[in-house]
Amino acid sequence: MSEMKFSIPLSKVVDEFQFEKLYCSRDYEDIEITSADVNRPGLQLIGFYDYFDSNRIQILGKVELTYLDQFGYEERYKMLEKLFHSDVPAIIVTRGMQIGPEMFDLAEKYDMTLVRTEESTSNLMSALISYLNVQIAPRITRHGVLVEVYGEGILIMGESGVGKSEAAIELLKRGHRLVADDAVEIKRVSNRTLVGSSPEIIRHFVELRGIGVIDVKEIFGIGAVKDTESIDLIIHLEPWEEGKQYDRLGMVDEYTNIMGINIPSMTVPVKIGRNIAVIIEVASMNNRQKRMGYNAAIELNNRLMRRMQEETEF
Repeated sequence: MSEMKFSIPLSKVVDEFQFEKLYCSRDYEDIEITSADVNRPGLQLIGFYDYFDSNRIQILGKVELTYLDQFGYEERYKMLEKLFHSDVPAIIVTRGMQIGPEMFDLAEKYDMTLVRTEESTSNLMSALISYLNVQIAPRITRHGVLVEVYGEGILIMGESGVGKSEAAIELLKRGHRLVADDAVEIKRVSNRTLVGSSPEIIRHFVELRGIGVIDVKEIFGIGAVKDTESIDLIIHLEPWEEGKQYDRLGMVDEYTNIMGINIPSMTVPVKIGRNIAVIIEVASMNNRQKRMGYNAAIELNNRLMRRMQEETEF
């Protein structure tokens, strides 16, 4: 599926962070935030607008406001006018600081949303960027099941009917958690991280052929579900093919590329008698060990090489 660009309403951001509304523009409900970056307009206060991105939320902290306090109303008005006239999504004042009348006048003149928070500037910027990175991240939807197993996000993929949902139910019975079944919405929240979630309409539901749709939260309890999870490992389930050579040692690392990010992956053949849930549990723990620097396949190979060297010497 093609990658889409997303935005988030400014009103949702204001409600999420409980900003105090000093002035709301007439199109306040229609303003969309399209950039996860924010800006402290210190350079803009002295007139430097080269490379200025008007799509970013602007944050005025203690440094900017203390600098402005050195000047009278007219000077502050001139220094701020271009910023308020730049059609930015909103201007946020931090630390609950008092602002001069020129800001209210400019907000009204240029119909600019102006809000305030008690948060410190650094804390707000960190929280706001993290929040926006998730909310407006590029995303795609993939057919599969996402579960959390021993703290690892496992994306189970495969053809319809191969047993993805059945494996997820068995994992739930063993104390693990469901994130999404059938459709997994995957967001690229950074250059290294993918986060998966379920579309809201089917969240916490699982379809089991022969039984129908079940509500995991109601049957297994609130502890059996989770809204989001990073994707740490992809497991491809496929019907067992007689004669096909499957990896038995795991010496070669495999990856699946999703949205430009390589995620460790493996192919697990399915046939009667194989407990796929247990295999997924072991794969989860093994993947965690690899990320911590221990690879069992390499350790076994090193032992064999040492034994061969010892036999050669004697």
